[in-house]
This record gives sequence, structure tokens and C-alpha cells, in this order.
Amino acid sequence: MVEGIIPILALIVVIVIFLAVVFSFIPIGLWISALAARVPVGIFALIGMRLRRVIPVKIVAPLIKATKAGLELSSNKLEGHFLAGGNVDRVVNALIAAQRAEIPLLFERAAAIDLAGRDVLQAVQMSVNPKVIETPVVAAVAKDGIEVKARAKVTVRANIDRLVGGAGEETIIARVGEGIVTTIGSSENHKVVLENPDSISNTVLKKGLDSGTAYEILSIDVADVDVGKNIGAQLQTDQAEADKRIAQAKAEERRAMAVAREQEMVAAVQEMRAKVTEAEAEVPRAISQALREGNLGAMDYYQLKNVMADTDMRDSISKLGQEEQQEEDKNK
Repeated sequence: MVEGIIPILALIVVIVIFLAVVFSFIPIGLWISALAARVPVGIFALIGMRLRRVIPVKIVAPLIKATKAGLELSSNKLEGHFLAGGNVDRVVNALIAAQRAEIPLLFERAAAIDLAGRDVLQAVQMSVNPKVIETPVVAAVAKDGIEVKARAKVTVRANIDRLVGGAGEETIIARVGEGIVTTIGSSENHKVVLENPDSISNTVLKKGLDSGTAYEILSIDVADVDVGKNIGAQLQTDQAEADKRIAQAKAEERRAMAVAREQEMVAAVQEMRAKVTEAEAEVPRAISQALREGNLGAMDYYQLKNVMADTDMRDSISKLGQEEQQEEDKNK
């Protein structure tokens, strides 16, 4: 009796294991859910997904959701998008949101946006609910030299048709900043900007800054305008300081040249004095030679000595007068 039961139990265990393997490979429960939702997904299609290493629940569940929302999608499209590395559930959610908002969006466009790395669901939501982008503080200088600092808020809406290949938020911020700088720089004075801050937004908005971007600019509002430094006065001060330094450098150059010329003159005078001293040293020798040779008489010699003594006396008197004059100047 016992020997007859053991083969039956073994058969039951084998059957249970086989069924467990089969049910783990073939998602029967998922097939029943799709059948109940009237989604045309066959059991062999689910087996094919397993063989292609596609997770069936990530295809069937979004397909059920899309069918219930009234979208006509096929499992082949969803499976192809999954194999391409896309997020099937997010694409289906975006298509449902676009349908509810009456935004024309095809599956191919949504799949391309998703594969491009953008959040297609967020893009659809931004098309319905615009986003506000706040720019950093932009500083510009008016024509009167006064610095003006402005900060703007840009309301944008996603452009579904330009999401693939369109520029992002950074481009919008850069273009708006450039427009603010241009508008302030073309103002006659900073008071015009302070009195009419809306002139900045109106001028910038007319430039078509959203061209080539993934967004459509709805409005540009200047949130804050402040007066900064007097850049014009600062530039003039810096220019005056630079001119002063240049003048000082030129004056120093002229002084150095004058000192050099003076030194050259002193050297020339010293050289001349050396030559005079050398010549004076030759005078007694020449006089002796003249006396020996009879070219100079005794009376002529004494007369020459008198002239030299008179000259020395005049020099002494002249020097004494100069010293007295200097002493009087000092006393004064």
C-alpha cells in the first residue's frame, strides 16, 4: 500500500514544480487581467515577451491604462519603445494627459521626446500649467553712467513640437538677461528705467527670445529694480588717476634727464678745470723758459705779477660780497 502511494506523491510533486515553473514563466494572472480589460494580448505574445527579455507587466499594465482611457495603442509599439530604452508608463501617462487637455500629441512624438531625455509628462503638464522662471540679478549701465540692477520673472509654456532639439531654460535666462542689458544700456538715464520698469519687459518680449527653444514665452515681468554704483564717475576717477600716474612718470623722466644733463655739465666743467689747472702749472715753466731765452724782460714779469695779484684781490672781494649777500638772504 505504502509502495503504491510513493510514486503518486512523487508525480504530484513533479507536476506542482512543473506548473510553478510554467506559471512563473507565463504570467497567467496578467493575461487574465488583460482579458478582463478587453485588451487584445494573447498568451503566446506574453511568452514572446519573456523570450525577448521584456517585462510583460511594464507593457500590459500601460496598455490596459491606455485602452481604458480611449487611446488606440498596440503592444508592439509599447514593446519597441521599451526595447529602445524608453519609459513606457511615462509616455502613456503623457498621452492620457494630453488627450484630457485636448493637446494634439501622437505616440511617435511622445516616444521621441522621451528617448531624447526629456520628461514628456512634465512637458504636457507645463503646457497646461505654465512655469515661472526667475532670472538672476542682471546689472547694466544706462547712458548717464548709473548702474541699474534688475531681476525678472519669465512665464513659459512648453512647446511640444520643439521639445526635441530645442534649447532649455538656460538659453531663455541668457537671452532675457541680454535683452535687459540692451534695454537699460539704451536708456538716456537711469530715472527712465526706474519710472517705467515695464519698458524693459515690453522691449524684451518683442525680440522673440523663445525662437529655437523648447518653450514659448508668455510674459516677462520685472520683479525688482535697484540703483547700483555710479560707474561713469568711477571710470572718470580711474581715468584721472591713470592720467596722473602718466604725468608723474613723464615728470620723473624729465627730472632724470635734467639730472643726467647736469651731471654731464659738471663732468665737462671738471674736465675744463683740470685742463686749466694743467695749463696753469705750465705757466711758471713757460715764464722761466722765456726769461732764460730773453723773450720776457724783468719789467714785463713784474707787471704780469701785479696783474695776477690784482686779479686775485678782485676774486677775493667778489667772494666776500657773495658771502655777505647769502648771509643777508638767510637773515631775511
